[in-house]
Amino acid sequence: MCYACAVQALQALADPVRRELLALLAGGERTAGELAEPFPISRPAISRHLRVLRESGLVRVRSDGRERRYALDPAPLRELDAWLEPYRDLWAHRLDALDTEIARGRRARRNGDPL
Repeated sequence: MCYACAVQALQALADPVRRELLALLAGGERTAGELAEPFPISRPAISRHLRVLRESGLVRVRSDGRERRYALDPAPLRELDAWLEPYRDLWAHRLDALDTEIARGRRARRNGDPL
């Protein structure tokens, strides 16, 4: 696992527009115009976001005549998933404890007990 690659992927994913672009690409290859359509920002701004995703390795591009077609490259996401694996048990335990406390609070309110 490349630590620098994981950091670069995380930096690219920090922006909500880039996360949405990846979600769109998860459905299959698209042109820049198709990707820009749902966003209220300029096409040059979308192009900059796509450049960041390309440079981080999350997206590949190919020319198809005059069009550039973008596709998701899942390899960096798999690397990021592998890098995060050791932390899952820690978070799962803490989230389970939080769920228990929330359920306890709900029961107390239902029964009229003070918290």
